Amino acid sequence: MKNIFSLLVLILLISCNGIAQTSSKEKKTYTIEKTNAEWKKELTAKQYYILREAGTEKPFSSSFNTNKTKGTYVCAACETPLYKSEYKYDSGSGWPSFDRAIKKNVELDIDYKIGYARTELKCNTCGGHLGHSFDDGPKNTTGKRHCINGDALKFTTK
Repeated sequence: MKNIFSLLVLILLISCNGIAQTSSKEKKTYTIEKTNAEWKKELTAKQYYILREAGTEKPFSSSFNTNKTKGTYVCAACETPLYKSEYKYDSGSGWPSFDRAIKKNVELDIDYKIGYARTELKCNTCGGHLGHSFDDGPKNTTGKRHCINGDALKFTTK
């Protein structure tokens, strides 16, 4: 009888754990939400691939990598201000890099697309994928490196 009870408890624990691991988290709603068809009409193919399909552009392919003009980098999909030029630095990674975002305009999420957890960065207004955050940034500021796809951005001198 004791063995049967132990077996039932074990089965119950395993089934509860399995359910907890497979439950989906709630989908966040964004201020700007559009259908895939609407986004495809508004964005270039590269922008759509990066912002809506969480793609990655080739390293050293963005003109923003070497941009030293003062201004603001905004979301290419919804023009939300994301990064100030004074937050930008040359990380040598091949992508525009920033040590911080404009407060509350970039969402941090977890992405397991390559088999382990990474901190994904998204526009907090439209949910567009921007890039990833790493802990190898400048130690004299935040220590963070926001590695951003240039095609996810537009630049304004405002």
